[in-house]
Amino acid sequence: MSGQKARVEVEICGDKFTIKGDESPEHIEMVANYVDRKVKQLVNINPKLTTTNAAILAAINIADELSKLQADYDNLLEMMDTLDADAEKK
Repeated sequence: MSGQKARVEVEICGDKFTIKGDESPEHIEMVANYVDRKVKQLVNINPKLTTTNAAILAAINIADELSKLQADYDNLLEMMDTLDADAEKK
């Protein structure tokens, strides 16, 4: 964006939030929808969960996904560095 923050109204688990950010409104909505789906999945599995507990569990699950993706990314970078080093030796 051109220095101006996007301001987007989103709904997560029935609650409305105004999100301000540097990303496009479409990106902010996509992320909010992802979080909403994760929270709703947990509530569907265990309807006794409070919204707060479901949100915390969703955050832990999303952080776990991120951590695994970061490890995969780091491994790919390492593999690329190894391939580059092998190619330079030839």
